Amino acid sequence: MTPRPYLLAAFLATLTLGACGDDGVTDARAQSTVDTRQTSNADLDDHDDHDDHEDHGEDDHSDHGDDDHEDHGEDDHSDHGDDDHENHGEDDHSDHGDDDHEDRGEDDHSDHGDDDHDDHGDEEGSDHVELTPNQASEYGIVLSRAERAPLRQSVKLPAELRFDADRIAAVSPRVSGRVIRLTATEGDEVTRGTTLAILSSRELADLKAEYLTSATAVELASQALAREETLFADRITSEANLQTARAELAAAKANQSGIENKLHAVGVSHNELATISDASDGTLANVRVSAPISGVIARRTATLGAAVSADDPSVPALFTIVDDSVLWADIAVYKQSAGAVQPGAKVVLRTESDVILTEGEIATVLPSIDETSRTATARMIVDNQSARMRPGQFVTAEIITGNGDWRLQVPAGAIVAVEERASVFVPTDDGFEPRAVTTGPEIGGQTVIESGLTAGDEYVSEGAFTLKAQLEKDAFGDGHAH
Repeated sequence: MTPRPYLLAAFLATLTLGACGDDGVTDARAQSTVDTRQTSNADLDDHDDHDDHEDHGEDDHSDHGDDDHEDHGEDDHSDHGDDDHENHGEDDHSDHGDDDHEDRGEDDHSDHGDDDHDDHGDEEGSDHVELTPNQASEYGIVLSRAERAPLRQSVKLPAELRFDADRIAAVSPRVSGRVIRLTATEGDEVTRGTTLAILSSRELADLKAEYLTSATAVELASQALAREETLFADRITSEANLQTARAELAAAKANQSGIENKLHAVGVSHNELATISDASDGTLANVRVSAPISGVIARRTATLGAAVSADDPSVPALFTIVDDSVLWADIAVYKQSAGAVQPGAKVVLRTESDVILTEGEIATVLPSIDETSRTATARMIVDNQSARMRPGQFVTAEIITGNGDWRLQVPAGAIVAVEERASVFVPTDDGFEPRAVTTGPEIGGQTVIESGLTAGDEYVSEGAFTLKAQLEKDAFGDGHAH
């Protein structure tokens, strides 16, 4: 058989390609292993997935590459081993590694961010006010311990605030005359002795003139007595003349004293009398109308230039001054409550909206019964230095009539509404937090606690509204309840 040159060339080429193919497989496997280790070090979280990929890449390559090389011949192995291995190994690794890494990284990041955000949000929304002891003291925070006390029994009755009758002054003229100057009006606060008006009075001018005359008579009588005493010592005059001089001086002094008292009665002071002889022309008729007490001018009827009379009782007072620093609370006591209302009983005054105005006790129970309402009157003396209450104001008087069962009670002002729940603030290690409580009846400014607080627990008895305001400020301001 004649050898064919192209067959020999083909056989040699096949041997050469086979040898090269085995080296390529070895190099591919080595390269795949290096790539796999680098990928594993770069992404530890995807280690398990990458191991699966490495096993899959190597096994597939080994089984698939070697089998195909043996079964399909060196040509197929060369083509399939090199191409398929490179495409399969690199593509699978790239797709699998990058996709898994991106998906896992984004999912983990998203989950971690959401969880951390939720946890932080819960921390921010906690009901808590951070305050140091010094800050709490500056804010007026007062701590007390919850205690049990007898539940007070009370009765609520209507009352009206009135002026203290001992603190009302009607200012009328002491001498007839005409108003020439006004120095005060309604609403002015005045002190005792303040000049309210100046009158010009002919009657006063006559009295002052008489006083000046009497003063001169006293001076002349004194001089006459001194002369007679000198003459009597020299035995020039008789004792009868001496006694006459003495009598005339005493009469002059008595007349002067009588006129002086008249001047005091119309409001002329000792200081004015001392300077009366030096007064300028036309001023002897002037008289000052002064405030007899300190207070507020509630009414003024005096007008400039009006004639006023001191002898007509039907004429209204020129000024009415009231001192509202102390008031009376007249409580209407019905027949069924008369036995329980006694002097000394504790009283809490409230507005119509149930706001506590003040606390005190009954000073007296008037003996008479009102003919129209058929009620007795119990009177309470009310301190009104803050001017919070006004005469004529109607209030409710809660009178404590006795004691009942022992119950856990706190001041009504210690209870505030936090998230629409009745709560009291209790101290923590670094501040205060609200604690929800179940409340019972409120009697005499004390509220019964049914649950949420036990005897001996510390709570904020004063300053709860300050803490609530701080809590709301933090909640709606920067989001942190510190």
